[in-house]
Amino acid sequence: MTREEYLERVDKAKRIVFFGGAGVSTESGIPDFRSVDGLYNQKYKYPPEEILSADFFYSQTAEFYRFYFDKMICLSAGPNAAHIKLAEWEKSGKLSAVVTQNIDGLHTDAGSKRVYELHGSVRRNTCLHCGKKFSLDYLLASAPDIPRCDKCGGLVKPDVVLYGESLPNEAIDGAVNAIMNADMLIVGGTSLTVYPAAGLIRYYNGNPDNLILINMTPMREFKNSLCGKIGELL
Repeated sequence: MTREEYLERVDKAKRIVFFGGAGVSTESGIPDFRSVDGLYNQKYKYPPEEILSADFFYSQTAEFYRFYFDKMICLSAGPNAAHIKLAEWEKSGKLSAVVTQNIDGLHTDAGSKRVYELHGSVRRNTCLHCGKKFSLDYLLASAPDIPRCDKCGGLVKPDVVLYGESLPNEAIDGAVNAIMNADMLIVGGTSLTVYPAAGLIRYYNGNPDNLILINMTPMREFKNSLCGKIGELL
C-alpha cells in the first residue's frame, strides 16, 4: 500500500490501536534483541535467553543483575517521533491504546496514558518479601550489587516478565479489549515471533484493510504494509 492510502485510512479511523515491538525503540537507540547486532547474537558466559529466565534470576541473582544493569537499561534513550506521534493521536482522541512488548517506558515518557506493557517495565520494581514498590533510580543506586528492600531487606525484582513467567493479566485483559474494539490496528516494529504476546493480533475484529504493518522488512501475511522507519511513516 502507499503512504497516501495509509494516511487516508488513518484520517477516517476513530479507534486506532498501535501494537509495537522492539523496532519502535531501536529508533531511540535501544538495541533489538534479534537483530544482527542484538543481544541474542552477542556472546556472554550464559545465553541471554537463559539469563533472562525466572529460574536464572532466583538461582544466580548476582549474575542476572550484572547482565541486567549492563544491557537491559538504557538511560540515554528518550521518546522518538513514533512515541510522540502516538501520544498526540491519543490526546486528540484518535488512538484508543498502545500495546507494547517493550519494557523501556518510553511511551509513557512521550505522554501516552493508556499503555498496556505486556512484558512489564524496567521503571517498576517490587520487593518479593513485603511487596514494597521501588523506582528505577532506587534499583540503579544499588548497582552492581543485588538490590535489597530498605524496609525488610528482601530481594527486589524488576517488574519485567522473564522467560518462564506469565504475562500480567491486567495488561493482557486491557490489550485484548482495546484490540477487539479497534477500527484500525497498526502493528509496528515487531516480527510477531514472541508468544503469547503476538497472538493478541487475532482479536482484531475490524476491517481487514485496516490491519496494517509498519516494519523495516515486509511480512507476507500482511496484505497492507509499509516498509521503513516507524517514526517517519506514522
